[in-house]
Amino acid sequence: MGNDRHPLQHQMKIYGPAALLVLAAFVLAYQFIKPAPPDRVVMATGGVDGAYHAFAKRYAERLAREGITLELRPTAGSVENVRLLRSGEVSLALVQGGVDDADSASTDLLSLGSVYYEPLWLFHRRESAIEDMRDLAGRRIAVGRPGSGTRALVSRLLADNAVAEDDNWVGVGGGDAVDALINGRIDAAFLVISAQSPLIARLLRTPDVVLADFTRADAYARRYPYLSTLLLPRGVVDLGADIPARPVHLLAPAANIVVRHDLHPAVIQLMMQAASDVHRRGGWFERNGEFPKPELLAFPLSDEADRFYKNGPPFLQRYLPFWAASLVDRLKVMLLPLLVLLFPLVKVMPPIYTWRMRARIYRWYDELENAEMRLGSGKQDAAGVRADLDRIEAEVQRVKVPLSFTDQLYQLRQHIELVRRRIHAGDTRG
Repeated sequence: MGNDRHPLQHQMKIYGPAALLVLAAFVLAYQFIKPAPPDRVVMATGGVDGAYHAFAKRYAERLAREGITLELRPTAGSVENVRLLRSGEVSLALVQGGVDDADSASTDLLSLGSVYYEPLWLFHRRESAIEDMRDLAGRRIAVGRPGSGTRALVSRLLADNAVAEDDNWVGVGGGDAVDALINGRIDAAFLVISAQSPLIARLLRTPDVVLADFTRADAYARRYPYLSTLLLPRGVVDLGADIPARPVHLLAPAANIVVRHDLHPAVIQLMMQAASDVHRRGGWFERNGEFPKPELLAFPLSDEADRFYKNGPPFLQRYLPFWAASLVDRLKVMLLPLLVLLFPLVKVMPPIYTWRMRARIYRWYDELENAEMRLGSGKQDAAGVRADLDRIEAEVQRVKVPLSFTDQLYQLRQHIELVRRRIHAGDTRG
């Protein structure tokens, strides 16, 4: 017989092909693993003194805790943000609802939801006697910087009121518009800004400046689904000074977090958690927990965001650090071939191993039987059979088997000895 090997070598011979099969399945599945999430993402914000930039810095702090750098890119506003998204220069941005309404059905850009209301304020000089937007024709009005969401929204609303753009439109916003209005260089100013902004408080406390009441707010909201009607309560700014002195109706688009369609899903899920942390607290117009929400969308809702609104954070991210959850999520595609192969292998390989170990012992019984048959038929004398038994016993002594099979090996040795005794008994009788 051939040389016997150590049991470990036999195990490798049995389990080796199975291991190679599993390895091949892993190599094949590896081709379908999703790429790792990027460690750096660029976000377009707005002016560095605006709310977009302030909120984006809070997002960046949240993502930094998970090892992702959110690089902020200041811009002129929402219109420029959309352009940068489409060109691929940034991966996500804060965008005012309605600035890209003509292309809102496109799928190259997706919304993660609205995150807060952005009230539209119309302030005017008291002597201007402006009742609604139709009275702005021919007036000197600040309509927002070129490329800003304010400019895009105001242009549309004024056009609906038959107020055509002319040389009296001033392309300023924010603090510049407030200064120009207070100093009397313009008649009116549009602002899209938070109610808690110091600029709003400054204007409301200026005697010569009046906040316009959008008495037709419901009509605008019906015409433009991205607009909401808000009510600024009397005295909410300053109860002691009774500012404002009357309730005021306002219009408000909603700020959206907008992403490119190819942004990594894991980053989207992380952004959803960041937005929830930053915006879940209420304000003058928002209820606690109202934002973020899958309504008042600037673009179609992302599938990842939709899953977040329905189910919350991904299961793995609830219990694992972001990097670990992302790794497991990426590798899960490799678990399927492993399970498909492993279950049958677990059932099949142990019996095969047992059979192989027993076969190494049982093959000698054929030799013993043949030796007895040769002796009984006279084809071989007792001396020749003894020599065969000595050879078999010597080879059996070199056989190595696991401890669980040693009892069968000892039984084989006993049977060899039994045949030898039978030969000896025959010699004695002879």
